[in-house]
Amino acid sequence: MVDRAVDPLTVDTAPAQRSDHALMLAVRDGELDALGELFERHQGPLFGFLCKLTGDRPTAEDIAQTVFQRMLKYRHTYRDEGSFTAWMYHLARRCAADHFRRSQSAPHAADPADLNEHIDEAPHAAHHAATRDDHALLHAALARLDHGDREVLLLSRFQELSFAEISGILECSVGAAKVRAHRALRTLRDIYLKLQNRPAS
Repeated sequence: MVDRAVDPLTVDTAPAQRSDHALMLAVRDGELDALGELFERHQGPLFGFLCKLTGDRPTAEDIAQTVFQRMLKYRHTYRDEGSFTAWMYHLARRCAADHFRRSQSAPHAADPADLNEHIDEAPHAAHHAATRDDHALLHAALARLDHGDREVLLLSRFQELSFAEISGILECSVGAAKVRAHRALRTLRDIYLKLQNRPAS
């Protein structure tokens, strides 16, 4: 009986997962089913971004749906050298702006009903309760930022986009995007400390 060595070149491997960019190029070229995979990958993060931006879950759901509809409608505008994520958030900003222009209301994030509840709770509460309160305070502080500051922070800190991508989304230079993010982060910190009833150092 002859032992046969396994040729590594003949071993079946799972097909490589296509990048977001490759999928969007496929959508642009008529492979519309590829948009479904992009939806599965990005619907959650996009919805989270829009929730924090608008402060309203139903509104965020509506806008997220519109974003994917526009991806399909304007697929021919996607560029070969483009970043899918930056393009998606650029569309999201436009969709959000259009939504609030139609409803003639400004985007807002809902503050907790009584912020003092988060400051006055028992000091010896369990660690998970303290963590929950910190998150609530951070959410409340984020809600108090103006729309532009909240937007740049969400893109840089929560969605973790590069400043090169953010500059394209906000239509400004990379340097300006960094300055805006730094100022917004400092403002967020000051608001957060005030909500904790602590003076900023």
